[in-house]
Amino acid sequence: MKILLIGEYSRLHNSLKEGLVSLNHEVTIVGTGDKFKNFPVDISIAPKIISSNLVLAYLNKITLRAFKFNLESIEKGIRFYFILPQLQNYDVVQLINSNAIETFPRWSISLLRKVFSKNHKIFLLICGEETPIIDVLLKNNLKYSILTPYFTNPKLKSQYDYSLKYVTKPYKKLYKFVSTRSNGILVSDLDYKIPMSQTQTNFTFIPNPINTDSIAFYPNSVNDEIVIFHGVNKYSSIKKGSSFFDEALIRIKEKYPAKVKVITATSLPYKDYQKAYSAAHIVLDQVYSFDQGYNALEAMAKGKVVFTGAETAFTEHYNLSEKVAINALPDVDYLVNELSHLIENPQEIVAIGNRARVFIEREHHYVNIANKYLEFWKK
Repeated sequence: MKILLIGEYSRLHNSLKEGLVSLNHEVTIVGTGDKFKNFPVDISIAPKIISSNLVLAYLNKITLRAFKFNLESIEKGIRFYFILPQLQNYDVVQLINSNAIETFPRWSISLLRKVFSKNHKIFLLICGEETPIIDVLLKNNLKYSILTPYFTNPKLKSQYDYSLKYVTKPYKKLYKFVSTRSNGILVSDLDYKIPMSQTQTNFTFIPNPINTDSIAFYPNSVNDEIVIFHGVNKYSSIKKGSSFFDEALIRIKEKYPAKVKVITATSLPYKDYQKAYSAAHIVLDQVYSFDQGYNALEAMAKGKVVFTGAETAFTEHYNLSEKVAINALPDVDYLVNELSHLIENPQEIVAIGNRARVFIEREHHYVNIANKYLEFWKK
């Protein structure tokens, strides 16, 4: 099959591509690389002119602050328009989000209309913030979500412009355009499956693909010092609950000054991020989730003990009787207790890290997941 994947925010589409290519399919990824993360794509629509020109970059900051108008969105749309002749005759086109082109909704509809007319089957993957997801989360009927800080403190509304735009009229229209023309809709983990189950949408759940062949597993060896890594994304730290980890780490360093080493990194490109936590035993990911996101899954594949979403819904879905990750909660005392238990019982770090790798190989192996996508697309 000839497959076009539009958008890349986490490395999901790259891992899926690697699985599909190993099964002898032809795959092309179109995307921006997602800003500082710089994920690899085959055809880039990244806004290189505006970001590299000091005058235009400064002008963009002004228009963003004054009018919430992003000049980079114009350049992305223009770049996508000029590659349209290359985006034809694919058996499958999959969008990673209804806003995968990352330009203005009305323009996205125009551009996607051309893409849809020149290709065979169309699919929408929901693996992040999206119109029906935000619609449900705004009901505030889940234990918690990425919107919990906003519900607690409405003054944070400006920090949620990205999330809340999905329930504005233009983005709802874009989502409706894409979803009604899609042959199928997929979700990638329980944080999207759970809210989507509150909608009338027909969808299929396929777990994230992780390339365990390219991710080396190093069993934890705990000697004198336990290394804890906290990676912070400046654009989403509030949604991930990073402040709870920050406070917990202050107390842990005071409690175990000779036993722990803490590494904190902020907004690193993907490759640098991977290197930054390579020596860690414990990785702190996020607190407002039921399941693991992509960073957590890759860290688990390396054998790290990850503080992330591992709620009852997760353990029941995968029929787990032993921990493969630590369920992180927005509670500093709880986080300190969980970290303290691991520091005082280092054999647990070894055991959980080993189980994490086995879990990823069993449930997220990229070739197995690629086969599930193929079955769904063909069906």
